[in-house]
Amino acid sequence: MSRTAVLAYSGGLDTTCAVAWLREDYGFDEVIAVLVDVGQTYDIEEAQLRGKAAGAADVLLLDRREAFANVQVAAAIKTNALYEAKYPLVSALSRPVIAEAVAGLALELGAEAVVHGCTGKGNDQLRFELAFKANYPGVTVIAPLRDRIWSREEEIAYALARDIPITVTKSSPYSIDENLFGRSIEAGILEDPWTAPPEDAFLLTGDPDAAPAPSEHVIGFETGLPVSLDGTELPLAELIARLNQLAGAYGVGRIDMIENRAVGIKSREIYEAPAALVLIQAHRALEDVVLTKAELQLKRQLETRWTEIVYDGLWFSPVREAIDVFVDKTQELVTGEVRVELRAAAAVVNGRRSENALYAETLASYGAGETFPHEAAEGFIQIASLETQLAAARSRRRATAASS
Repeated sequence: MSRTAVLAYSGGLDTTCAVAWLREDYGFDEVIAVLVDVGQTYDIEEAQLRGKAAGAADVLLLDRREAFANVQVAAAIKTNALYEAKYPLVSALSRPVIAEAVAGLALELGAEAVVHGCTGKGNDQLRFELAFKANYPGVTVIAPLRDRIWSREEEIAYALARDIPITVTKSSPYSIDENLFGRSIEAGILEDPWTAPPEDAFLLTGDPDAAPAPSEHVIGFETGLPVSLDGTELPLAELIARLNQLAGAYGVGRIDMIENRAVGIKSREIYEAPAALVLIQAHRALEDVVLTKAELQLKRQLETRWTEIVYDGLWFSPVREAIDVFVDKTQELVTGEVRVELRAAAAVVNGRRSENALYAETLASYGAGETFPHEAAEGFIQIASLETQLAAARSRRRATAASS
């Protein structure tokens, strides 16, 4: 009986080598390599050539770009998802989409195993495997780079020895992951946290020192989601692509952080996410004028938890779904516009407006005609200070008793 494995394929060094490993070391008769389009740059003909050179029976392309934008990315924007207040979950958001597509095909084919190219020290192994098991319960999951540790140099030599065409070289050792929401860059000299990232590591963002003159743009939101840019309505994927170009030219969206991985280690991570950071900043600014204080306080707490849940690979979980219900309820009135100025290495919110705003200028103003009920403040403070006064009196009694 033929043994079939379905591989989450990127077209890069790791997963290309994995095709050959699955045949040579794991004994599979048929390897189906699946490239899932989530908005990354790729050459399908080159990927197919490379995959088949490594021994794949077929290299398939599954288009999930719009679905990724309208589900995972949309949820991240509404939740203001920034892991450790910095990282907009670029790769973490795409993994459940890719894994769901791969597991679905494996289930359809009756494949023995699903395969990913993640190492044992990364977060993506969790994200892929939890998603695989949620969509194909009981399936065997194979992780060749966890079963045997390969250095980048060894992988390059392995591929070249088998005449597998690759683009990574010893002089260009970056490990890149990208989708429509951003880009991550790892490996090579970036592993030294003291070394500044060289300009050749960046693609989505320009050098801030060469930024154009500042420009202002208006982002329109409906029920928490960006729907227009400078008055032009756009599907979310297109709006993000356009904003990546606009903000990226100013060097906006570069992230250099020491990240606490789910597996218990710290890693130096470089990200480019111009549109993600601008949209989250603008969305929060609009929420500030629309949501009540209590909604904002609770939502900010749940945003942190939601981000950790997704970062840790639990997209397919009841707790994530439950938080989404709360978030969606808060977004019902988050409709309006935000004015953002782009300048070198910065996006600055200059204005926000909404028909649903709770901001009342006559209450907040110190000018003539303001309507704040000053006479009520004294009574409010008297009531608000009761517990403070009681606690202070208790402290004094205890101090007196201790000194006597």
